[in-house]
Amino acid sequence: MLAFAPLHAATSAAATVVTWLADTLAPLTGGAATAAAIVLFTVGVRLLISPLTLAQVRGERRRAALAPEVRDLQRRYADDPARMQSELFALYRRAGASPVAGCLPALLQAPFFLVMYRLFATGDGHPHLLDEKLAGVPLGWHLGDGLTGPVLAVFGVLLAVLLALAWWSARRARRAAAATGTIAGAPTEGPGAAVLGWLVPLLPFTTVLVGLVVPLAAVLYLVTTTAWTALEQAVLRRPQPEGIDGR
Repeated sequence: MLAFAPLHAATSAAATVVTWLADTLAPLTGGAATAAAIVLFTVGVRLLISPLTLAQVRGERRRAALAPEVRDLQRRYADDPARMQSELFALYRRAGASPVAGCLPALLQAPFFLVMYRLFATGDGHPHLLDEKLAGVPLGWHLGDGLTGPVLAVFGVLLAVLLALAWWSARRARRAAAATGTIAGAPTEGPGAAVLGWLVPLLPFTTVLVGLVVPLAAVLYLVTTTAWTALEQAVLRRPQPEGIDGR
């Protein structure tokens, strides 16, 4: 049990925050107060990591500006994939456009999602939260816990939203690959490029698969954070006037 002490402490802290938010929102949201609190909790998490998101966007713009040089390297070292990879990363390093930095916002969200999953999967000292509901469906329920009209309706709407957001994100990933000449920081030509080109646009759809097996509260977290990401993409990644690179 000691190994899980930090996770238990984090879950208890999250439960305290969610409960306080729900009590504050109850006069406005009634029985959906806890669901609304989860949405606000998720927004708070995204605001917390927003500086890293801004850095990610700046890096993407720098990589997009480097696209002509990337294509030149791909042509020059087409017969030497190892040299191409080395030159590509050297180019990114000189321009301060590390592709690894783009993964940090997503990685930092994982612990918060784990905490939300644990809180509404086990109660973890706060069992009362498992009985809180959204449209009559307990937030601790999974899709298979009750295949009735309300359950199918609530999960169906949320999963449909996740599917639409995943499609939008996959479409944007393909456009970004075409604009920068890279996929997840790797060249669009060379060994493994075809696999990456097929795999990376499918990654957003994993949220839908996760939503099929986690509690309703965690699905709500996924929908909120994915929608926030889509909003960031629409606002922060909109086309910039020529000469502006986001620095």
